[in-house]
Formats: sequence, C-alpha cells, structure tokens
Amino acid sequence: MKKIRVGEKVKILSGKDKGKIGKVIKIFVDKDRILIEGINVVKRHVKPGVVSKEGGIISVERPVHISNVMYHDEKSGRPVRVGSKIIDSKKYRINKKSGETL
Repeated sequence: MKKIRVGEKVKILSGKDKGKIGKVIKIFVDKDRILIEGINVVKRHVKPGVVSKEGGIISVERPVHISNVMYHDEKSGRPVRVGSKIIDSKKYRINKKSGETL
C-alpha cells in the first residue's frame, strides 16, 4: 500500500518550491518520483514539429523525488506522516499524529 496516492494534496519539503501545496498528478514508482500540479515548473525549448506546431519556449512540470513531499492533512492544515493499521482484517491508512483514518 502506497503512502501517497494520485489526487491527494502534498506539501513540498525542499527545493525551489519549498512550502507550496499541490495535487498529485502521477506517480513514477520505478523511479521514486512524483508529478505535482504547478510544482517544479521549468522552461523547455521545443522545435516546431509533431508535438508543437509553432515551437518556442513552453513551461513544463517536472517530477520531484517522493522523499521531498509529505501528505497534507486538510483537517489540521498541516503536513502529517502516514502509517497503516489493520482493523477487522482490513488495512487502512492512518494519520500518525491523530490516529484518524485517511
């Protein structure tokens, strides 16, 4: 069971976007990287072709390492650690600080 899933809000812990909160778009499990909406935006120079008819300089979101993000709890408004607990032979993700299920 993964600690962070697609569609959840995460807070950036380090890098140029430190402190920002964004929504997870995609997780690259084999590379331990995570793509977040509006975070780690870089400029990319593209030639005219199949991908872009005009070409030029475009802004692209790049993945960040999963160790640099933390699950953002909406109730408390703070980043929290995520753990797991087995309740009635089912595995649930829990907030480590409060013990609530996510």
